[in-house]
Amino acid sequence: MTLRYGIIGAGMMGREHMQNLALVDGAAVTAIADPDESMRARAALFAGGAGGEVKLYADHKTMFAADACDAYIIASPNDTHRDILGDALGTSKPLLCEKPLCTTAADCRSILKQAAGRTAPVWVAMEYRYMPPLRRLLEAVAGGAVGTPRMVAIREHRYPFLDKVRQWNRFNRRTGGTLVEKCCHFWDLMRLVTGSDPVRVCASAGVDVNHLDESYGGHVPDIFDNAFVIVDFASGARGMVDLCMFAEGAAWQDVISVAGDAARADAWVPGPGRFSRDGGERAAQFTLSRRADKLVTTETVETDERILQAGDHHGATYFQHLRFRDLIRAGGGAPEVSLDDGLWSVLVGEAAEIAARSGRAVLLEGGELAVPE
Repeated sequence: MTLRYGIIGAGMMGREHMQNLALVDGAAVTAIADPDESMRARAALFAGGAGGEVKLYADHKTMFAADACDAYIIASPNDTHRDILGDALGTSKPLLCEKPLCTTAADCRSILKQAAGRTAPVWVAMEYRYMPPLRRLLEAVAGGAVGTPRMVAIREHRYPFLDKVRQWNRFNRRTGGTLVEKCCHFWDLMRLVTGSDPVRVCASAGVDVNHLDESYGGHVPDIFDNAFVIVDFASGARGMVDLCMFAEGAAWQDVISVAGDAARADAWVPGPGRFSRDGGERAAQFTLSRRADKLVTTETVETDERILQAGDHHGATYFQHLRFRDLIRAGGGAPEVSLDDGLWSVLVGEAAEIAARSGRAVLLEGGELAVPE
């Protein structure tokens, strides 16, 4: 049976979902909803490879009313997620919502409350979990290769935020802020690796290089383009993010390191091929450094180039869709990335934004934010 997907949001991430679903066996994009007519038309070209006729809708409510899809994917701008999810939860279909779940923790909690008792799964799209080098790292940590994880260090040095419709991603009010929009992946990875919830967040961040000469409707972009963030966990583990969004020439876009009492594991992830000098894709790497004998094991993590070229997340969107498809075929059940996971990733990002702007540590007490006097 072919699963029929409806995509809400025909921008860059919506098209990445379409391109990856075209590679997934038993999947077809049959509907696209977006308020911009030209965006809908362009997106239909991306969806065509998935097979079947694609219906185009000016809004998601009309798509839901048509009831001609088996699952919906929400890939619209961040600040639209709350309202679209609110409507989508009224359907009986599986949902995959792009990160961040919402722009604020308060809106995330509202969604969790509304979704209580819902049978069909709601999956939050945390693509980084599904990058092949990250899967290798997560498997090593879960298998005890590093011992007890004590430190998680994530460095992302990359290109600036890309051009999007009306440059919505340039403004905190629409994105939730860089430390929510971009870094929610990282807070999710840290919770997954440590098996613990954050309790304290410190941050320093700035708007120093990108978009300084831009103005839209008289408003100058206000998103951070670099930051250091430290997160303390209830288990005693610590996490750190080093983010620079004006480092297109970095040899590795992402380096994720987990240090335990027995060893350190590292995932080395290149940036998207379309941003490389020759436009080609590169393989990722995984290394394991053992404490006792100082042995360093290095592995090349290869991924099919067709999959790498179908998006900007080193194959993660494709592999995530395989898992989501299998969940739908199984008749539902618990998603691998839950609404609660989505809430925590926004909550930590929100705390980091407050910490960076106030210069104070922010405590997370029972899932609530508190700034000490």
